[in-house]
Amino acid sequence: MSSLPWHPMVVHFPLALVISAALLLVSARLLRNDSLAANLAIAGTINLCLGALAALFALGTGLAAVLDLDVGAAAHQAISIHLKWAMFTTLVLLLLAVWRGAGTAPASRPSWVFLIVLLSAAGALTYTGYRGGKNVYEYGLGVKKIAARPVEAPRGDQSELLRPYCAGMSPV
Repeated sequence: MSSLPWHPMVVHFPLALVISAALLLVSARLLRNDSLAANLAIAGTINLCLGALAALFALGTGLAAVLDLDVGAAAHQAISIHLKWAMFTTLVLLLLAVWRGAGTAPASRPSWVFLIVLLSAAGALTYTGYRGGKNVYEYGLGVKKIAARPVEAPRGDQSELLRPYCAGMSPV
């Protein structure tokens, strides 16, 4: 299937939005200035809601990306772990977005319980991204292979390989 690889393009949005939401909402909880805390809480709530939607989109594009994959057992296991973390994290983020976006006033300071769950979800999202990166860098998943001629190991005198490069050089 030669479709546009959406998954690598969209996975960074939930990471950036959720981590910034966590930072904004923690700041809103800790600051004494009520007006600034309210603005940070609103910005954090918006980022969290957008981050949860972006996580849902990333999950969908990831599921679409694995439909036609034909990989070995080790890569299949790695994809399975990444997918389980992605589904868990997306569900938690959606629930947090509903809790914060529909359950409380956006300008209110978040509770400590909410922040602990949000920071845990941000950590789970980071781990999900780490597992996805391992899939790319350890198994080459999602990376288009460039056709190359296999290189055979040289036989015989190794100095013959260097002769064209060393012509004109004097020994020290």
